Amino acid sequence: GCVMVRKITSVPGMFGNTLHFDEKGRKIGESWPGLFGDTVCYDDKGRKTAVIQPGLLDSDCINDAAGNRIGRSDATALGGYNHYDSNGRRIGHTDPGCFGISHTELEDEDDKPW
Repeated sequence: GCVMVRKITSVPGMFGNTLHFDEKGRKIGESWPGLFGDTVCYDDKGRKTAVIQPGLLDSDCINDAAGNRIGRSDATALGGYNHYDSNGRRIGHTDPGCFGISHTELEDEDDKPW
């Protein structure tokens, strides 16, 4: 099968949240800081899709809404992140931009929440 690359732009919101947009500028979700240093992700309909928990050594654990581990993100030297699925395969990256805006490219085999 063909693997599509999904491009996501993340923009800081007004209330400590982050808004996520697809390459057509359509809002596809948002994320909010949680109570324990984690980040909670929601789709465009407000359904919880994932929780990102800070891990060890600049690595974040990504769990789905049911608490199952679905991947991780490792910080890079340049302020971005590399993203991996639950098998440790690299599936994408995030690069920082200006004014807190970041750009993510992910392989789109299944619907990733971030």
